[in-house]
Amino acid sequence: MLTLGNIFVLMLLATAGAWLWHNHGLRERALERVKQHCSNLGIELLDGNVALRKIGFIKDANGRRRLARVYNFEFTVTGETRHNGTITQFGAHSAQIELAPYPMPFDDTPPVADVVKHSAQVIELNHWRQEHNKWKS
Repeated sequence: MLTLGNIFVLMLLATAGAWLWHNHGLRERALERVKQHCSNLGIELLDGNVALRKIGFIKDANGRRRLARVYNFEFTVTGETRHNGTITQFGAHSAQIELAPYPMPFDDTPPVADVVKHSAQVIELNHWRQEHNKWKS
């Protein structure tokens, strides 16, 4: 026969199971968000997982302390070295993704800002003077 104590223990076990199930779903959301972020940046998520680092009260964008989960993950740019990253989640919503500093991959195409800066040709001063003196005469 079930006593009040047995029912209480069963309810505790059911609550713990529901909490673990909920946390697994939140971890999966964090993993999908990290995969999407890494894909957008052109970097590779290593091991295909995120690991819970801590659960605690962290300030949100409004400055209020809220219960948050912080997950760690590792990524690579060149395939040679591992770099760390973290994702902070308030419930099911991702607050921020932070990546450790990493080297930018070398590409044949320079960034647009470099093309604009270096698109001018170098002209020797003597040639410039000769060109401009012709037009003034």
